Amino acid sequence: MRSYAKSIALYEKTRKHLAGGVSSNVRYASVPVPLFFARGEGARLYDVDGNVHIDYVLGNGPAILGHAPKTVVEAVAASLGEGQLFAAQNPRETELAERLCRLLPSAEVVRFTTSGTEAVLMAFRLARAFTGRDKILKFEGHYHGWSDQAFISARPPLNEAGPADAPVPVAGSPGMPASVLGDVAVCTWNDLDLLEQTLERHRGEIAGVIMEPIMVNGGAIPPAPGYLEGVKELCRKHGALFILDEVITGFRVGLGGAQAKFGVTADLSIYAKAVAAGFPLAMVAGRRDIMDTLLDKGVMHGGTYNGNVQSMAASLAALDILEADGGAVYRDLEARGTELMQGLASLAARHKLPILVQGMPAIFQTFFTSGPAPRNYRESAACDRDGMLAFHAALQEEGVRAQQAGKWFLSTAHDRPVIEETLAAADRAMAKVARA
Repeated sequence: MRSYAKSIALYEKTRKHLAGGVSSNVRYASVPVPLFFARGEGARLYDVDGNVHIDYVLGNGPAILGHAPKTVVEAVAASLGEGQLFAAQNPRETELAERLCRLLPSAEVVRFTTSGTEAVLMAFRLARAFTGRDKILKFEGHYHGWSDQAFISARPPLNEAGPADAPVPVAGSPGMPASVLGDVAVCTWNDLDLLEQTLERHRGEIAGVIMEPIMVNGGAIPPAPGYLEGVKELCRKHGALFILDEVITGFRVGLGGAQAKFGVTADLSIYAKAVAAGFPLAMVAGRRDIMDTLLDKGVMHGGTYNGNVQSMAASLAALDILEADGGAVYRDLEARGTELMQGLASLAARHKLPILVQGMPAIFQTFFTSGPAPRNYRESAACDRDGMLAFHAALQEEGVRAQQAGKWFLSTAHDRPVIEETLAAADRAMAKVARA
């Protein structure tokens, strides 16, 4: 058994002066306590107790190049002597904006911010100002940040969520005013008929329809064939903006994100995480006529840390690697991720465990279920969470760190030897779960 004595002691000490002992509630999802890590390198994390973890959490997605990627760290280090914040522009912003507009299918212009939550709020404000409408339509199981306006029906208890063909908005946290629920319409994902019915019920009220192009937070569930195109068409029909939240999928499933992969473009898109390989950077990208409301209509967007020197330097250095040789790193990610997904599925079959592996090679989900692959949040929520928690605990004991809910992120540092080591550890973990 691995020892976590130092993490446990540090957690108890930290709780005295840091609320809850963590700086994000998401970090509670560790056993036996939120773990403390001393350093990360490549595909591995080293905790304060000396345990080594092959890391498939990767900061919840940003570390696409692994931990402490040398080229990015060197670029950031070189920028430190130039300053951090000017309350003004710096030339790297110009260079990065031009580059992003070349790479991203729907980006005529971009605007930088610091976190995905902030970028979502900017997209909502732009949509409302541009259309003159107030309501946003979102989907069950899709997470768009923790703000009052967005943290609705992200993981609703099914006994509170209403019928599947007409879900009701459910606040995601105490402290959210009931008034925000009236500004949001909720729909079941991956069903065009239900979406059209929802838009008809709110005819003339919806400013924008927001979704993850792949429902990563609800189980790495891909869109049904033709679904994204159908949503875009319905948005046009009903005068709503089509907003894609690519905070996770952007720069992870490919240089052009999910929009390039599926051949669909949005009116507004939100990016963060992998774009700066672990440094804080997010953005809204989209049509010039919509983005110009920031100037033409005086739509307010601010932020002291927006466009800071180090995040600009990190992103430019990361893109150098991601773009090299026509995006060769993505071909490698595809191969390694496919090998890992197929390997896990094969091991599950050998151990007679009902593990379903679903998603994209660079980000996928392991479910405990004997049923078909989930197509939406409600089907995902019906899978065996206790089985997944048992598998997670067994993996951790074998030196593999994945998300408790079963999500796996890959980085360029997960080479073939790391994949082979992971599968050997997963073999031992599944044997333990099967015996139990």
